[in-house]
Amino acid sequence: MKVIDKLAWIEIKNKSILSTKSLGKQKYYIPGGKREQGENDEQALCREISEELNVELDVETLRFVGTFEAQADSHPDGVCVKMTCYAANYNGTLKACSEIEDFKWLKYADKDKISEVDKLIFDFLKEQDLID
Repeated sequence: MKVIDKLAWIEIKNKSILSTKSLGKQKYYIPGGKREQGENDEQALCREISEELNVELDVETLRFVGTFEAQADSHPDGVCVKMTCYAANYNGTLKACSEIEDFKWLKYADKDKISEVDKLIFDFLKEQDLID
């Protein structure tokens, strides 16, 4: 089984979670991405969020949320994505950059707009009473 290893930033405001839509994609995804050679989780996540949303994560506040695994969107059966999630405060104003076309604050009822692995994350956050 092939596993796509990714990182995600969990940002919740007013019981909604920040989600992004890439150019040409239909679904929204929790922001983040893949590590580059030699990067640790903190370095990769900070770089990805800066590139995608034009804000800087405050590494002093970085905290592990969980790891989730599911079938990868738009990949053959058996290709999974493993999403390691962190929350952190940020500095700056959110702005869609790079390949990000749009961002929205989604609720649990918006699960039809997201990927399989994000559905697991939404379920987890709902169980923790962090999103509505």
